Amino acid sequence: MQTIDTYDFKGKRALIRVDFNVPLNDKFEITDDTRMRAAVPTIKKVLAGGGSVILMSHLGRPKGVDAKYSLKHILKHLEELLGCPVKFADDCVGESAKKQAAELKPGEVLLLENLRFYAEEEGKPRGLAEDASDEEKKAAKAAVKESQKKFVADLASLGDCWINDAFGTAHRAHASTALIAEYFPKDKMFGYVMEGELKAVDSVMKNPKRPFTAIMGGSKVSSKIDIIMNLMGKVDNLILGGGMTYTFKRAMGGHVGSSICEEDKLDLARDIMQKAKDAGVNLVLSDQAVVGDAFSNDANTQVCDPMNIPEGWEGMDIGPATREKFAKVIEGSKTILWNGPVGVFEMPKFSEGTKAVADAIVKATENGAFSLIGGGDSVAAINQFHLADKVSYVSTGGGALLEYIEGKKLPGIEAIRED
Repeated sequence: MQTIDTYDFKGKRALIRVDFNVPLNDKFEITDDTRMRAAVPTIKKVLAGGGSVILMSHLGRPKGVDAKYSLKHILKHLEELLGCPVKFADDCVGESAKKQAAELKPGEVLLLENLRFYAEEEGKPRGLAEDASDEEKKAAKAAVKESQKKFVADLASLGDCWINDAFGTAHRAHASTALIAEYFPKDKMFGYVMEGELKAVDSVMKNPKRPFTAIMGGSKVSSKIDIIMNLMGKVDNLILGGGMTYTFKRAMGGHVGSSICEEDKLDLARDIMQKAKDAGVNLVLSDQAVVGDAFSNDANTQVCDPMNIPEGWEGMDIGPATREKFAKVIEGSKTILWNGPVGVFEMPKFSEGTKAVADAIVKATENGAFSLIGGGDSVAAINQFHLADKVSYVSTGGGALLEYIEGKKLPGIEAIRED
């Protein structure tokens, strides 16, 4: 398998799948450029090696050509990050893109327009009527799959080699993330983002230093069940926080007031608790909650036992005693995986618990632990607290990271590792 450090890029046009799916405000200004900054080393490596770069990415979920989702919005900032001009193709395939790619000189960069302006990128039909029959849906899907072959071939024709550096989309078998690999049997490789992500996750999941602690937050048990189950037997400590706390408390016979609770997942919560016990995993739950009388930063608050929350009040954060409890476990760990906040951290009044978890992870990292932060909300939190540079690794992947930790094979990874 080729690597970005051993490949000779001199005179080559490198087709790089990046993940520039960054958040934009209503003025089309980038509010978090983490993913763009992460891709810079890969791009500069190709340019320094005498090659030219063709960047392809998606942005948002357009249902066709839509100026709101044009990658033109990020062009200026990309130029600032790279410190050089970047050409822009107003399409990702077609004669114009082909001409611009062919004319690229070593050291030059071309950004293609949004891949998802084409249904062929995802291979899913669009515009089907809600009452479409199964036969119509089947025919539409077959038609897109057929036209997808040409789309993949057209994309591949733009470059001499293919680099997948978009970990955030590695769990998708899309045209640019996996299918294109067949056109580059000997000229495909991971970029530095992908290499870094895989190294970080593999070090946590395959060879962790002990004790290994996973912190799982978020609102629903159902959205984290696969990852929780795959962690059983691997971790020494499993801290569960966030909204899912109240499903567990309810399953234990508690009264959770108006807190978020999956009533249909109570048996699942009990099953998780039993599996943790059987596997010898220390399952750590909150025993003190900060509750509010409304889902608002202006809500009245009180601290109470999450097993006995008054009616009309809902759990919004972990209390001071639980912050200390969680921190003690985290600070005594040598490997830490954090996915999901333990409170409504977006509201200042309810951010203290998540901040305490972040601070404990930083302290453990300073003492030699390896810490991996992953998932959109966790990454947003660590950035909000300005602590991203004080942990070992911050993942750029959301769904991809979760699926990899769940033990699933990701198409974007297998497409390169298949040899």
